[in-house]
Amino acid sequence: MSRGGAVSPAAVRNDAVAVGLPRWTYLPAALAVALLVLPLAALLIKADWAQVPRALVSEESRAALWLSLKCGIAATLLCLLLGTPLAIVLSRGDGAGSRIVRALVTVPLVLPPMVGGIALLYLLGVNGLAGHYLFVWFGARIAFTTIAVVIAETFVALPFLVLTLEGAVRSVGSRYEAVAATLGAGRWTVLRRVTLPLLGPAIATGTALCFARALGEFGATALFAGNAQGVTRTMPLAIYTAFNGAGASTDAAVAMSLLLILLAVAILIWIRPRRSPV
Repeated sequence: MSRGGAVSPAAVRNDAVAVGLPRWTYLPAALAVALLVLPLAALLIKADWAQVPRALVSEESRAALWLSLKCGIAATLLCLLLGTPLAIVLSRGDGAGSRIVRALVTVPLVLPPMVGGIALLYLLGVNGLAGHYLFVWFGARIAFTTIAVVIAETFVALPFLVLTLEGAVRSVGSRYEAVAATLGAGRWTVLRRVTLPLLGPAIATGTALCFARALGEFGATALFAGNAQGVTRTMPLAIYTAFNGAGASTDAAVAMSLLLILLAVAILIWIRPRRSPV
């Protein structure tokens, strides 16, 4: 308790920790954990671990992993380049236009990935709205190429970065930027020396989420980029092919699934809660 009878923030936090939850809440919480964890546990238990190393070093697995890493990194960099300015712009606006743009940016999160793939195909395919002119004028074919994989992964991963950064910008506020401006800093200096450093932890988290989402992308990539080995067959597509394709190999599918799970867990551990620099 502080002077004048006011309750200090530390006391409020301690009281909040001391308050217990109704006992019934633990049952649905436990069921939720079981729903999320038990399928992964079943995969770990049923896997033929003696065959996993051999399946992972096969030519197809190595090609799919290398392609996934290359395209995932490229898509993540593209998300950073495009998404960081977009998030800052959205955080500064509260009008109808900003709300509409925010809703449109969020749409890929709720769309079935297959729908995203069809949309990209109708935009950038050879007969698409923009793809037709790219092909006629420049002979450029985007669909069913490695570039299409990067674009599809960017399409589904970008909202993760934008929403993460927008929330961080709003929580930080603009007081530090205002102080820098009153001291004579220009707009570019404020952005480079104040805004972006304050967003460092959020940028790291958003980047990791983007990369994880890009690695796991399947539906949009399958429709827009295809499933050509060494060209567009990423790890998720290789898993699907190994499980359902001609000459199906359950061992290979399980091995690559385990590798993706390992990568996802590593990324999620890395993006543990981070403190803001201020």
